[in-house]
Amino acid sequence: MKNVANSRFTIKSWDEKTYGEGQGLPKLTRAAVTKSFSGDIAGEGHVEYLMMYRSDGSATFVGIERFVGHIAGKAGSFVLQRMGVFENGVAKESYSVIPGSGTGELRGLRGEGTSGVGHGTEHPLTLQYELE
Repeated sequence: MKNVANSRFTIKSWDEKTYGEGQGLPKLTRAAVTKSFSGDIAGEGHVEYLMMYRSDGSATFVGIERFVGHIAGKAGSFVLQRMGVFENGVAKESYSVIPGSGTGELRGLRGEGTSGVGHGTEHPLTLQYELE
């Protein structure tokens, strides 16, 4: 049976740098981001995003995030694979726990979720998960 963990996160730092652009080409950027989580998922996440911006300001992105902390009181770490789009001021993404990435009491963690993040200081994150 799947468990559901509800959390909120704040972005502690966002360091984005362009690594490719040119006349008539979409802009490519890389962002190193640190997040702080509270709720059923509590701890800190570090994610590296790769993004492609279109001329209209929308973007497509992928990311790998290492989380260290607790889920429902169990300590450890895991890695999320993230994929999404940014349109009209909202980042919509799906994410999943990379199999075999769980450590400590989170070893064997499997899970996935989706979110829509707009402007503001706190953002919701829900993870449907199973823990062996």
